Amino acid sequence: MKESKVSEAIEPARIVGVLMAGGAGRRMGGGDKCLRRLGGETLLARTIRSLRPHVGTLILNANGDGTRFAEYGLPVVADVIEGYAGPLAGVLTGMEWARANVPNAAYVVTVPTDIPFLPGDLVPRLSEAMIAENADIACAASGDRAHPVPALWKIDLAPKLRADMVERDARKVDAWTAGQKLVCAEWPVGKIDPFFNVNRQEDLARAADLAGLKID
Repeated sequence: MKESKVSEAIEPARIVGVLMAGGAGRRMGGGDKCLRRLGGETLLARTIRSLRPHVGTLILNANGDGTRFAEYGLPVVADVIEGYAGPLAGVLTGMEWARANVPNAAYVVTVPTDIPFLPGDLVPRLSEAMIAENADIACAASGDRAHPVPALWKIDLAPKLRADMVERDARKVDAWTAGQKLVCAEWPVGKIDPFFNVNRQEDLARAADLAGLKID
């Protein structure tokens, strides 16, 4: 892939990667979806491998006892909004953690940990779209469908997002982002949609079949 002049404008050190694992995983029968294994590694490990080269700092947004993720050596940060408030709570958590802990950070990129084929050019492409359109949020899209959680966000949005979640009970990601300066970056869909996500056990089996991998 040709090096993008825009990707150079957003240095990795200014981006905090937020690995989203805050859900209860009910449709998978409970537990952490991201610890399910595919092709000899967990979904979480696959996501880390894809995202790490493009961010300065990585954190894991997860609720409950964080020691279950100890082997990954990442800060585990629980939702700052209680009650399993959904992905927007994870976005806000990442923004507020970055503001408090990474003074030079200006962006967070949020990535669900149940996307086994996450494209390796996610961050450069989102950065390019954000700069080109002077947007505050850049999200992924594929197959003419927007994916609001794999997204790059300006950290400056944190106070507005907190106010909307606390005072106006904002919960739906796409409903909230529709009111912001949003741009989408489109990925082509071949044999595998790069944003195919695993919600159920049968989705994991489908992912294995598509990629010719084994479920451990």
